[in-house]
Amino acid sequence: MTQDTAASSSERLAGRAIAVIGGATAGAEMADRLAAEGAFVVVFEQNERPYGKVEDGLPRWHRELRHKEYKAIDAKLGQPNVAFVPRTKIGRDVDFAALCRDFGFHAVVLANGAWRDRPLPIDGADAHVGKGLVYQNPFIIWFNHENEKGFSGMRFEPVDDAIVVGGGLASIDVAKVMMLETTRAKLRERGIDEPMIDLEVKGIPRVLERHGLRFEDLGLKGATLFYRRRIEDMPVVEVPDGADDARRARVEATRKKLLDKAMERYLFRIEALSAPDGLIVEGGRLVGLRFRRTKMENGKLTSTDETFERRGAIVISSIGSIPEAIPGIDMKGELFAFSDWDLGRLDAYPNVFSAGNVVTGKGNIAASRKHAGHVAEEVIAAFLGVGERGHVGEEAVLDAARAETRAKAETIAKRVAEKAPHDAAAMAKLRDAVRALQQRVGHDGDYAAWIARVTPADLE
Repeated sequence: MTQDTAASSSERLAGRAIAVIGGATAGAEMADRLAAEGAFVVVFEQNERPYGKVEDGLPRWHRELRHKEYKAIDAKLGQPNVAFVPRTKIGRDVDFAALCRDFGFHAVVLANGAWRDRPLPIDGADAHVGKGLVYQNPFIIWFNHENEKGFSGMRFEPVDDAIVVGGGLASIDVAKVMMLETTRAKLRERGIDEPMIDLEVKGIPRVLERHGLRFEDLGLKGATLFYRRRIEDMPVVEVPDGADDARRARVEATRKKLLDKAMERYLFRIEALSAPDGLIVEGGRLVGLRFRRTKMENGKLTSTDETFERRGAIVISSIGSIPEAIPGIDMKGELFAFSDWDLGRLDAYPNVFSAGNVVTGKGNIAASRKHAGHVAEEVIAAFLGVGERGHVGEEAVLDAARAETRAKAETIAKRVAEKAPHDAAAMAKLRDAVRALQQRVGHDGDYAAWIARVTPADLE
């Protein structure tokens, strides 16, 4: 590419304005790519800070990964041609239809992720939220922010003998939190104060051994993760599209090996082929679940007539996250009613596109690898805490999300470039409208100053 070609390419979206809903990994990458093409990009973020699942869904033991991603997002959203509008929820503070049709945006990109917990599929279960039933998202948000002075969210008490219902990386995170925190509590009873991060990095048995203890000495039962499929079916590593039987078998063997290592290191258990089937309620409180045994036949999951009951101190549902509904967008089941699932298009809004977990309907970071092919075993091993740490390890879980977003940004750029640019007056009017939204929440447009102001000194 010649210098002249590169210069003209970087301005092909000059005079165009694009709204991005959500400022985390996918939203920031989208904003960065489109701004680099000359577009004026406005990022709407419902929270004070834009970090999304990196801050609230990625457990705080991923310290280096979290802080590096904070800096990367800050660099992308702090550019002159990107306007950040915090504390602004689309559908509540700004009407979605108006955003798409009245503000003057050439395109609107949904990058708001998947934040709503998929309901536990048992009639009447949600009546027991806070009374024995906990959902994954508020639980991990609490774990990540409990030590911050200004934290005002829901609070939880890690307890022994937890029932975790799920399957996948997020449910393993929940089981790990329970094991790490209950082990720490038991050690404190003995006058031993072990930092959470040491237990996570070194593994529970190794830390206990250093103190001359075994897990059995603590008097803990431990957390159990109930999964409706086989252990080797748990999607901690994806099966590549078009994989033959031999490749699929290798992936399944890798899954089992990784999960065996995780259970050995953090001492939770997995009860496979167990689907939640009923509630056990005593005194108005959920005290356990009835499970139905399942089996895999020719690659398909089927139910059996066998059931069993399991009581526990708490039930944590971690069966997935789905997008929050936005007034003005039709739903198809738990997801938005996209007419084009690759680009996340909506028939009623021709200028709308989508990126990230709002399309996949998955809520954890690594789920964004759906369209990006195979993620190496060592990457997921590092992410689970059973492999090597550092840049070569867990940081790569975000690479697929970025690559997917970059590809979508290029497609969106081509579509927007075909539209007529705004003249100076129209662009000034739009900038004034955006500035008014920023001022409404006390933001003067200086991104770096805003982030410094709203970030707690004790944010991990």
